[in-house]
Amino acid sequence: MRALLILIFSWCLLTSQAQSLSNLLKPSKTGGVAGLQQDEIAKGLKEALQVGADKTIQQLTQTDGFFGNAAIKILMPPEAEKIEKSLRSLGFNKQVDDAILTMNRAAEDAAKQAAPLFVKAIQEISLEDAIGILKGDDKAATTYLQGKTNTALTAAFRPSIEQSLEKTGATKQWNSIVTQYNKFTFKKINPDLAGYVTEKSLTGIFTQIALEEQQIRKDPLARSSDLLKKVFGKSN
Repeated sequence: MRALLILIFSWCLLTSQAQSLSNLLKPSKTGGVAGLQQDEIAKGLKEALQVGADKTIQQLTQTDGFFGNAAIKILMPPEAEKIEKSLRSLGFNKQVDDAILTMNRAAEDAAKQAAPLFVKAIQEISLEDAIGILKGDDKAATTYLQGKTNTALTAAFRPSIEQSLEKTGATKQWNSIVTQYNKFTFKKINPDLAGYVTEKSLTGIFTQIALEEQQIRKDPLARSSDLLKKVFGKSN
């Protein structure tokens, strides 16, 4: 009889432990993962994106934010590479260098236009999107943000880039080297400078935001708040 009671007690204990383990592993009713609630995930993702976007804009709007960063520095348009080679061979190195510098200065000047658009897109992240982003790759949040803002950013950036190109003297420098080049060729060329700098500026911005996201996901020291530590600590 005693043996039977021990057996029954042991079975109940094991059943209880198994049930507890099952409850721990299964998703919560609110869609949370690994003990996190949906609202925590959404807030954490939004905070991570905001931190990454703010830091990126702060970096890139500084002098040499683009020009001093080899990964995103804006060079001559591909269709103008022949211009660059020809003019450098003719001794117009300074004019070409000045054109490249002023293109990057225009990007640095216009980058601040991205901030309000990022804020709007980040605020609109849904709970469902947040969970998908958290479970995604190490650039999932940046990819989401780019998809949500790229069209609006292009539309907003183009006028700002055009103004910045004028402000920094890039338009003047560009017109100067194109004029010099066209003197020596029958095939005249004048690529869309504003369109090119707009595209490269946005590429540079999202490249930097992706780097910030990867840091937050991988490096505990990059998680600057308790919420980021909780959300991304759980997701690792």
